[in-house]
Amino acid sequence: VKSFSVQESAISQLQKRLCQVFLDAGICSIIKGITDRKETLSMNYANIKEFDIADGPGVRISLFVSGCRHHCKGCFNSMTWDFNYGQPYTEETTEHILSLLKPPYIQGFTLLGGEPFEPENQEVLVKVLKRIREELPEKDIWCYTGYTYDVDLCKGGKVFTPYTEEMLSYIDLLVDGEYVEALHDVTLLFRGSSNQRLIPLHGYEAPQERPKPVPFDPAK
Repeated sequence: VKSFSVQESAISQLQKRLCQVFLDAGICSIIKGITDRKETLSMNYANIKEFDIADGPGVRISLFVSGCRHHCKGCFNSMTWDFNYGQPYTEETTEHILSLLKPPYIQGFTLLGGEPFEPENQEVLVKVLKRIREELPEKDIWCYTGYTYDVDLCKGGKVFTPYTEEMLSYIDLLVDGEYVEALHDVTLLFRGSSNQRLIPLHGYEAPQERPKPVPFDPAK
């Protein structure tokens, strides 16, 4: 009887240990699932525009991210102010962008939104830009931001994060400044209002401005 009791006790302890192992594994799996989901949901994007000829030179692939605190009057893309607008950005999204960029007739990549330099978006986007720069170095990278390069994006600036300088290191040309409806000018090159600047970085050559139209003079 004693031997049977000891054997039964040992089996019971083994069962408990196995149950604990499976329980721990289950909890780890749940925690991993939650963590992975947080990574997936850390940034949303509104749209990937193929064959874009409006947001930089040549034919481009443009990523419109979600989330913007500027709320510029007259914004053409106000739905992207909401950080939850659109769909979650994933690793598969990056792979899709890289495949779209590969054809030789695609000159480059443009990042806009929304606001790429919102602190919540920078951690994801710095990885995207790094992949493009490393795997497709012949493509140029443009970025539109409502923040100013020499104030908000420098150390101590409003949206400076541990990722800001690295993001800027991958960008060839930055279009900075909020859109100001009162300063709207249809003759401007690749921007909407006259306060916005085309800032070439790292020796990149910015495209030349369009010549201003000459007013019609009926007397001539």
